[in-house]
Amino acid sequence: MRTVVFGDGMAASMPCVATIGFFDGVHRGHRHLIGEVTARAREEGVESVVVTFDRHPRQVVSSDFKPRLLSTMEEKLVLLEKSGVDRCVVLPFDRDMAAMSAQEFMSEILSKRLGVKVLYTGYDHRFGHNRSEGFSDYVEYGRELDMEVLQGEPYLLDGVNVSSSVVRSLLEAGELRLVSRCLGYNYTILGHVVRGEHVGTAMGFPTANIKVDDDLKLIPANGVYAVKVRVAGFAEEMTAMLNIGLRPTFEGKEKTIEAHILGFSGDIYGRQIAVSFYEKIREERKFRSSAELAAQLDADASEAERILRTEG
Repeated sequence: MRTVVFGDGMAASMPCVATIGFFDGVHRGHRHLIGEVTARAREEGVESVVVTFDRHPRQVVSSDFKPRLLSTMEEKLVLLEKSGVDRCVVLPFDRDMAAMSAQEFMSEILSKRLGVKVLYTGYDHRFGHNRSEGFSDYVEYGRELDMEVLQGEPYLLDGVNVSSSVVRSLLEAGELRLVSRCLGYNYTILGHVVRGEHVGTAMGFPTANIKVDDDLKLIPANGVYAVKVRVAGFAEEMTAMLNIGLRPTFEGKEKTIEAHILGFSGDIYGRQIAVSFYEKIREERKFRSSAELAAQLDADASEAERILRTEG
């Protein structure tokens, strides 16, 4: 996949089949739509193109909006490359672009600059100023531009339309099994190991305290999870249990993310760590003593091992 950041010096492209959207998480619904694009592009003998944005459009329209991202831009590009699309065009979204009507956007950007001859839209996707126009408008503007506009079919999983908002809701509910099914991969956060208060070490459960690299990345619901981790400098993926929450047994006031890597005791402070979520083990709760908590952590570790062993 070739990635192109759209700019003034960019020459007009050859004819292509394209789709447009933010594609947060590049979930199975997105990949279903991209599959329609790549299949049509092969039929036409032209490039398949995904058009996306360098930031969430609402960050420009509403300055106080903070998106809860399923994927960073870097993660999104990796996932899009795996989708099989030929080219990804990243549009710098600014106030000028936000002010463009759908007709202006289709004419000036998609047709004249990107050479789009066939445009697939998501089943519920709208673009243009205030998102005030809909699919029938896009079809009409397309006729004027000699651009065929088609609407992709929704991707259904157990009768539910898979969407980024659905995945966010499932993450916030701790439904990691369903999240993995909707995404087609295990949800992952990337961060660095920082120093903590060594409470876990004192109980025999040393933890890697994790500071997430991108503060816009959505963190799953509080609780204890079975996860796998990759640590910079170590070749093998390792099994772990991870707690997200306030550590109520110790009257914690700030949310922490702490991973206990099973059977590992090395020094990994300062290293980058990737955490992939498999299943929620239990809710976070307050225990009467550190001894009671330690007994529960021992049970959690056994449960995490059981879950992850079945995952191979």
